Amino acid sequence: MATMTDFRVENLTKSVGDKTVFSQLNFIIHPLDRIGLIGVNGTGKTTLLDVISGKAGFDGDNSPFFGHNDYKIEYLTQDPQFDGELSIMDAILSDDLPQMQAIKRYEQALIALTQDAMNPKLQETLSQVEAQMTAIEAWEVENQVKTVLSKLKLPELTAQIKNLSGGQKRRVQLAQAHLNPADLLLLDEPTNHLDVDTIAWLENYVKNSRQTVLFITHDRYFLDNLATRIFELDNGHLIEYQGNYQDYLQQKAENDERESAQHHKNKQLYKQELAWIQKSPQARATKQQARIDRFEDIKKDVQSVTTSDDLTINVATARIGKKVINFDHVNFAYGADKTILNDFSLIVQNTDRIGIVGNNGTGKSTLLNLISGDLTPDSGSVEIGETIKIGYFSQQIRGLDESKRVINFLQEVADNAQTSSGESISVVNLLEQFLFPRTTHGTLIEKLSGGEKKRLYLLKILLQQPNVLLLDEPTNDLDIATLTVLENFIQHYQGVVITVSHDRYFLDKVAKKLLVFYKGTITEVHKLYSDYLTDKLSDEKIVAKTESKPVVKEKVVEKRRMSYAEKQEWATIETDIAALEEAIASIEAEMAENGADFTKLGDLQASLDDKNADLLAMYERYEYLSEF
Repeated sequence: MATMTDFRVENLTKSVGDKTVFSQLNFIIHPLDRIGLIGVNGTGKTTLLDVISGKAGFDGDNSPFFGHNDYKIEYLTQDPQFDGELSIMDAILSDDLPQMQAIKRYEQALIALTQDAMNPKLQETLSQVEAQMTAIEAWEVENQVKTVLSKLKLPELTAQIKNLSGGQKRRVQLAQAHLNPADLLLLDEPTNHLDVDTIAWLENYVKNSRQTVLFITHDRYFLDNLATRIFELDNGHLIEYQGNYQDYLQQKAENDERESAQHHKNKQLYKQELAWIQKSPQARATKQQARIDRFEDIKKDVQSVTTSDDLTINVATARIGKKVINFDHVNFAYGADKTILNDFSLIVQNTDRIGIVGNNGTGKSTLLNLISGDLTPDSGSVEIGETIKIGYFSQQIRGLDESKRVINFLQEVADNAQTSSGESISVVNLLEQFLFPRTTHGTLIEKLSGGEKKRLYLLKILLQQPNVLLLDEPTNDLDIATLTVLENFIQHYQGVVITVSHDRYFLDKVAKKLLVFYKGTITEVHKLYSDYLTDKLSDEKIVAKTESKPVVKEKVVEKRRMSYAEKQEWATIETDIAALEEAIASIEAEMAENGADFTKLGDLQASLDDKNADLLAMYERYEYLSEF
């Protein structure tokens, strides 16, 4: 990697058509910065990454970017594009680095030798490649490649891209971005479609890789654990905050408080000046004219100020009866070898907040599709109460005619909605509450960003006043502001919420119980998702520890004598084992106490892995010495 230097952006402006996305942006990215980029969908977050990476252009003739001549930028986009004929190895290993070239030759030599093991020429080639790997210190890089592939749950290097699923292609892109050193790594929603284990690994990898990173994410735990600075895009401007997401919230609250106090002062002044202006003073004097001009400025300020308090969803819910949803001995499978539900029964209560969790492909979305009626069980029954009105926020937007305008799309449902207090609210006002300014109401849906389309789709569902809300990965493509609004809505929602999600922060806020899909079983768990993950981690370590304990064999009659060093070792080994076991128990207890602190959990996990490895080695040594 090149010498670490700052990357400066000066007076960056970007327009798309007649819309200025952002104007005159100025900021500096320092080496080893991990910057979280946040903002409401449609403010230009992805566009900013596109421009920085060179994928999109900028306004003007002079470059706004300043870094050293060979400053390298690696970009992980939301939509990975690969040549389907390439192998994973060709896709992720850049030819720019000699270590990567050597690893490719090594892997190719291994494949060739596997097919013709006794070929002396191939054996000689492998020996030469191995010697070259040693000479240029490529073994560490090769080990890193294998680790990344393993942690990202990718097939062998020889697998072709065209045979991979969409999620696997995303992981290939992630591997590519992390294995090719760059001065600046750009990540656009890197946690989308990743399971919890992979997200946890990614957090630790980014934190420990000493890379400079600018990333967009809606995952607030990921943001909190990684960010050293926060950039917020708002109305074409960029505001910087020092620290992580919690620090941002604190600084934002302090700023909002100051602005609110100033706004209150301006409102009082406005009232005074309005009373004066209504007396119709003549601008015969310069001072009077100046006062009239100042009044107009105050008026603009009072009318333009909006606060986060305005961002609420207040829509009524249809009445819900006692009977909601009953699963009665349901069986469902995709073909003969893919069983999802086996004799599954569940009674959903009218106050339930259920989070559905588990690895990808275990059938979580299938459960929602059975409730919505998109799928029918192979046997058993899914009974829906007579008063139940389902709103299904699916991963794929359904029935979104992009040739329509924003307001017309909602008016297909109703011109007005009823609030929870029984008042009528116009669609125009509802759109504004849901972060769509009045100037956007006539916009064609096709011109909205992906996140804005999702927000509009969600609003239409809520406008239909459902009393059962099904959410399938709702945090994908929704910005943090919208997620916060949605979380607050759910907390005051009078109906049932059933959500599939990998988002730890979101689930901790909205789910009171969990349905855990794991290895063909579904378990009901009554605890916070973060607590469940912590307990699961501890349980796995206990099992691993138990399985690794030695079985002391009966001593044989005939045995050679111990050496002096072995006698010394044997004298203390049981005490040493006990001390190690005590240290492991202490670390596990500390992990249980810090279940919500994922940064500390990562450090403790690394220490625990080391201690367990030492203990396993000591068990093996005990077993050996006990044979004497």
